[in-house]
Amino acid sequence: MESRYDIVLFGATSFVGRILTRRMAERHGFGSLDDNGGVRWAIAGRSKAKLDQLKDELGPGAVDLPMVIADAADEDSLVALCEQTRVVVSTVGPYALHGEPLVRACVDSGTDYCDLTGEVQWIRRMIQLYEDRAKASGARIVHCCGFDSVPSDLGVWHLQQEAIARFGQPCQQVKMRVKAAKGGLSGGTVASLMNVVKEASSNKALRKELANPFSLCPPDHRSAIRQPNVKVAEFDPELESWLAPFLMAAINTRVVHRSNALQDAPYGTEFLYDEATMTGRGLKGRAAAIAMAGAMGGFTLATAIKPTRWALERFVLPEPGEGPDVKAQVQGFYDLRFIGLTEGGQTITTKVTGQGDPGYGSTSRILAQAAECLAFDVPEDAPGGFWTPASLLDGKLLERLKNHARMTFEVLSAR
Repeated sequence: MESRYDIVLFGATSFVGRILTRRMAERHGFGSLDDNGGVRWAIAGRSKAKLDQLKDELGPGAVDLPMVIADAADEDSLVALCEQTRVVVSTVGPYALHGEPLVRACVDSGTDYCDLTGEVQWIRRMIQLYEDRAKASGARIVHCCGFDSVPSDLGVWHLQQEAIARFGQPCQQVKMRVKAAKGGLSGGTVASLMNVVKEASSNKALRKELANPFSLCPPDHRSAIRQPNVKVAEFDPELESWLAPFLMAAINTRVVHRSNALQDAPYGTEFLYDEATMTGRGLKGRAAAIAMAGAMGGFTLATAIKPTRWALERFVLPEPGEGPDVKAQVQGFYDLRFIGLTEGGQTITTKVTGQGDPGYGSTSRILAQAAECLAFDVPEDAPGGFWTPASLLDGKLLERLKNHARMTFEVLSAR
């Protein structure tokens, strides 16, 4: 039976869900259900009153926007939701607390799914529990379809395609460096980060697993070479810049390695990948790198200790539903550099940029395009399972990001 909708946005009244809803409305109007080639989409959540309020905020034209009532804790309602759509997009986090029932419903019904989680321990758990069932049902599950980890994952994919075209071989090592970025955190992101810390602080095995760069890869995909990992301030002579740790590296590196594994290791079985933030040259750059590394270390320590974690949550950090205002979302940006080295000694440098706050202004556009790519661009015979953006959506998503998400992918040098 044909699905009623192409895409349903679950968690439409969350902070990022509201932004995503506006993105879809800007591109497609308000959920056309007639057979005119338009995108048939709907919003979903547990509160009809909040969904009605969201429609009011969108203006008079949204009166006909379809909505589905479904609760993350009510599996019957989630099953009913899946039966109505080809693709479900979820913005309901922390996913480790609220995400499993929807993933299970999608897996069992054969419904495609994408989200913007960066919770590596939850993703691993979902793969372990449901990958065989997803392969059997044909459901394509794609996590990490936001700033973490699409720019990194597609950035490496793009660089490797260019390296193969120019040099006849992929790069055996790629470094991603954040050249510049401007953006803020929402309460939902903070809640997800805090939940990871809470789980890890009381689970030694989980802490060990989180330190494994191949934690999301199939068990037989490992490397004998130690992966690089910028943990403290250090100087990169090739870039002539000081480096500091990058907050999202923990999830991005795992996704990139899983992409390599799922594509039968086109980057090589001993592929090296790491991420860091550039802070500049000289004493100023060094001081900035030390300060950034110290701040990240201090934050991690504070969140690991229950009293200070409570104080941060209570008095400092944004609460769920809070986040950057519209002006900050519009003015945000990011500029990422990828530096690749082949086994033959050739080098290639590429650049990925995005307009809009990385976590929300840009993420909402990326997530919308990932959902549309999953709904319209993936071949019907593509197998079910737990995929990454690069391994399933690859160049099809990259073109969508360039055309509709205010992102650029370009080669700066190759020699």
